Amino acid sequence: MAANNGTKERMDRVRDLMRQRAYDAVVLRNNFDIRWLTGAARVFDNEVAHTAVITQDAAWLHTDSRYYGSFLERMGSDSGWTVDMEPTAHARWTARLLRDLSVRCAAIEDTLTLGFYEQLVYELGQCSFDCLMPRLHSDLALLRATKDEEELQLLRRAQEITDAAFDHICGFVRPGQTELQIRAELEGFMLSNGAHALSFDSIVASGPNGANPHARPGEREVCAGDFIVLDYGALYEDYHADMTRTISVGEPSAKQREVYNVVREAHEAAAAAAHPGILGKDLHAVAAKVISDAGFGDYFQHGLGHGVGLEIHELPNAGRLSENKLEVGSVFTVEPGIYLPGEFGVRLEDCGVMTQDGYAPFTASTHDLVVV
Repeated sequence: MAANNGTKERMDRVRDLMRQRAYDAVVLRNNFDIRWLTGAARVFDNEVAHTAVITQDAAWLHTDSRYYGSFLERMGSDSGWTVDMEPTAHARWTARLLRDLSVRCAAIEDTLTLGFYEQLVYELGQCSFDCLMPRLHSDLALLRATKDEEELQLLRRAQEITDAAFDHICGFVRPGQTELQIRAELEGFMLSNGAHALSFDSIVASGPNGANPHARPGEREVCAGDFIVLDYGALYEDYHADMTRTISVGEPSAKQREVYNVVREAHEAAAAAAHPGILGKDLHAVAAKVISDAGFGDYFQHGLGHGVGLEIHELPNAGRLSENKLEVGSVFTVEPGIYLPGEFGVRLEDCGVMTQDGYAPFTASTHDLVVV
């Protein structure tokens, strides 16, 4: 297997940063950062079982026998990485490598646990070696915010599966089904039609439950006249999709349709206003103004959107306080909502990429209110 050009370019970006900051090495334990740099798809799980050390000339990955073979298969023989499964503690392995390389400044990422950091300091002492260990301050998260073409292709594929699931579930939902039954059908369809996993636990929130933005599906039976908020996504090659649609079980009331139309207007106004370099908070303000002008300002309290990629929530953000710039190549959601306690909720969410010409959604599902 040949080395991936995308991962080589990502490593070049990290090494450029290292040169700018005068770092001799970078120590990483974050699975998402390591996945991004190695290109090793569908290897990582919820365990923090790996440590990477990167210098200007080489890269090492310490793992164990559970993952070793998968890394070799996924990364290829000319990846530029040395994969090691020496049966020793990660902190000890790291300390010895930093000593052997005579590293004087090894930057560590923000997500490193205090326990690992303290153990690394201890192990460096045991090696009679010391080095500076400044924090990266989300530098890699900021690099990952700009997606390359390979990443965009994987995100688009994840969204294709997610869109297909929407078409399917709209033909499935009927009064009398529980939220849990609908979720099972929705998730089963994705897993049977190309998804490698789920982006997150799906939200199926019917009737008054829809007024809780992160409601958990339960035993409530769907009734005629309900709005149902469906927030879900497929995972493909470790990349996430994220989409929300609100559907109506039977003809909606005049108030339901009014609220839906306001949310749609807010969504489409924000998407149209998105341009390279806009601050996240300024994009949020576009949608918030539409909702406020319609008299529902008190019922939209969450941020307009968030970055999506190897993590379901990553940089950049587009909330009311976000100073992030939405640059070309950044992938993020646009998801305004209105939530009326005790009545119903509406959210409309697309995920897409910022281009030179503005926001280009991956999501293909209609913005029209679907009545089932």
